[in-house]
Amino acid sequence: MMHSFVKALDKVIGFKTAQAHCDIPCKMYDPSTAQLAALSCVRLLDLIKEVEDKDPLDVAGFAQISRLVTEKEAACTEVKEAVRIIWGDYFKAPQFEQVPTIHDLTHSIMLQASKCKQGIDREEGEKLVELVNQFADAFWLTKGVATYRATCPYPPLLTVVYPDLKD
Repeated sequence: MMHSFVKALDKVIGFKTAQAHCDIPCKMYDPSTAQLAALSCVRLLDLIKEVEDKDPLDVAGFAQISRLVTEKEAACTEVKEAVRIIWGDYFKAPQFEQVPTIHDLTHSIMLQASKCKQGIDREEGEKLVELVNQFADAFWLTKGVATYRATCPYPPLLTVVYPDLKD
């Protein structure tokens, strides 16, 4: 209820909002945010397909698709934002030397996330997850942390890069 009140008040007043990493060199970066957002994109694509397969599609189904598409697009934006922050704030000359392809990889992620926003093809979402996994591999390489791949324990059950933090 409080959320509804604040949301209604925001429509009238127009609160200023900001979203950003703090820009203090805290050294707390982690690609898992981008990975979870990419996985969410694929999961939402799956849910859109489930609704699409219902016959006939009623008004409630159209409303559900609308909500799912909105969330899918938000997840894609979150991927772009998380990757952009790590690329722009964390990566510096020493990391660029370790991963000279990071600029192209980052650009590919931006393009792929946009492609996922534009359509509902699961394969495009899977490509986004793989690119973000490559980004995670590159990130952990610069930290000197080994990685491994495993299937995530929740839908969409795709392979994800994890840091090997056993030591």
